[in-house]
Amino acid sequence: MKTSLFARLVLACTLLAGAALAQAQPVFRITAIPDESPTELARKAAPLAKYLEKRLGVKVEFTPVTDYAAAVEALANKQVELAWFGGFTFVQASQRSGGKVIPLVQREEDEKFRSVFITTDPAIRSLADLKGRNLSFGSQSSTSGHLMPRSFLLAAGIDPDKDLKRIAFSGAHDATVAAVASGRVDAGALNISVWEKLVADKKVDAARVRVFYTTPPYYDYNWTVHADLPAAQRTALTQAFLELGPATPEGKEILELQRATRFVPTAAANYKGIEAAARNAGLLK
Repeated sequence: MKTSLFARLVLACTLLAGAALAQAQPVFRITAIPDESPTELARKAAPLAKYLEKRLGVKVEFTPVTDYAAAVEALANKQVELAWFGGFTFVQASQRSGGKVIPLVQREEDEKFRSVFITTDPAIRSLADLKGRNLSFGSQSSTSGHLMPRSFLLAAGIDPDKDLKRIAFSGAHDATVAAVASGRVDAGALNISVWEKLVADKKVDAARVRVFYTTPPYYDYNWTVHADLPAAQRTALTQAFLELGPATPEGKEILELQRATRFVPTAAANYKGIEAAARNAGLLK
């Protein structure tokens, strides 16, 4: 009986210790602006989360959000540790947090990112042809799906709010393509990498839906952390991204899903142009 009682006490202590350890085990949370469908975002995040778990030595969880504003709030309020932002959402997060967010890395492609305008209408050949037409942007907070397309329209002498018949916001890049393809709008503006991926995957009929204008390049997406994240963890994160390469099956899969050739360091100063464009377009106070 004494032996049985002792065994039960040992088992109970072991279970309590395990529960305490599980509670103490930190969870590193990441999120991303919902610029594509939830299933696509989850598919892209899974292998990256697994990779970061190994590199950081902690459990990594992807936390989806409902909209762009929620992604900004999640990082500003430290509900997540790492966020995938567009250039404009980074600027918004910096403003919302009082400058307490730090962009760590971006894809090499994000140093010279572009947007495309698409249509099925043969009469639309240039931005000027959009006057009096219906146009869909993506999310209102999207850099490549709204801010920069709007900025280039204004530079071309076209005020979307005055010169277009109607403006719609689809909420995501793939939704913009669907709106154009179905004829719900005359034209749409979106992220060039999403467009190229949809064409490559034959999810859009490129013979029918075509690009009629490609913007000049600008800085866009990045992975951003809150400034309160310990410096050692920021360094480990940065290094983990920089060491991703196509030479390993794991690196190849992650880079392909992220539509990246490689990741490079970035800095807040790279997004001053985005901030200026947002203020000029009246989208940032």
